[in-house]
Amino acid sequence: MTDRAHLLTNFINTSGWSDATRITVAGDASNRRYERLTKPDGTTLILMDAPADKGEDVRPFIEVAEHLRSIGLSAPEIIQRDVDRGFLLIEDLGDDLFKTVIARDPSLELPLYEASVDVLTVLHAAPLPTLEPYSSDTMTSFAARAYDWYLFGVTGARDTREQAEFEHIMATLLAPLDSAPQVLVQRDYHAENLLWLPKRTGAARVGLLDFQDAMSGHAAYDLVSILQDARRDVPPTIEATMLDRYLAQNPQDAEAFRAAYAILGVQRNLRILGAFAKLCIALGKPQYIDLIPRVWEFVERNLAHPALTPVADHIIQTLPAPTPDILEVLKSKCAA
Repeated sequence: MTDRAHLLTNFINTSGWSDATRITVAGDASNRRYERLTKPDGTTLILMDAPADKGEDVRPFIEVAEHLRSIGLSAPEIIQRDVDRGFLLIEDLGDDLFKTVIARDPSLELPLYEASVDVLTVLHAAPLPTLEPYSSDTMTSFAARAYDWYLFGVTGARDTREQAEFEHIMATLLAPLDSAPQVLVQRDYHAENLLWLPKRTGAARVGLLDFQDAMSGHAAYDLVSILQDARRDVPPTIEATMLDRYLAQNPQDAEAFRAAYAILGVQRNLRILGAFAKLCIALGKPQYIDLIPRVWEFVERNLAHPALTPVADHIIQTLPAPTPDILEVLKSKCAA
């Protein structure tokens, strides 16, 4: 048994769960690991193992979870914690991820997305806790990962001149969003991080996961995240209806909001494009390459908005579309 495994077992035992069975729960793209603990009487909790030596830190998760719960949203309750070692026992919100529930009962697709918008309305009306800003500079740097990793993976080289021009134009487009009203943005708000809790009421019917990277940013960001989902197809009619729903619940300059939505859609999806290429090339996870065509479709869709005219041609000319041949090139470099 490794030292960390021994510490983990000791944490479970001293928390009163020594008699629980342990089953691994599907993880994510991070270094966090999850298990479901089940006592003989059927009581369950989720164990989070987030090793600091791999860059993980449970404190942001705890702080954001407590904020979300304080405004009536369904983040997991923290039952037991060892912050220094990166161990948490948290409330088990079940397995009914939006993606799973919709696949099982397609008639629930619309009400689930309506509930996801209602969560954002509650969240955006709440006081903003102290968070690092998701500023135009940060967002530009993240979007440029499409050049750092996707373009590099395809060509084997980095075009610093083309990337620098992209960063200049993108920063100019994003800068006005820094002065818009800021809200908590979870940054990974999508159908595989949301759980359906139909026995609860209102916005609390949506269980929230994977929010530890929250920052302060523009209100359109999480809406883009849920409606332009890299992992599942959201019907265009649902996307349009949910945009209308959010604007009806949060009256404002609709044209300006839709422009911000498109700009953030390009930023977010270029970041994901780079992230998926990196997950393959650097971390040996080729399955993410299969998601790239959907992400590219979002990039093209958002670039069609007039607000993106200054950068659209540059992106299309400098970033190659993910043809089947290009996807195979990326997979051939997996963990290389």
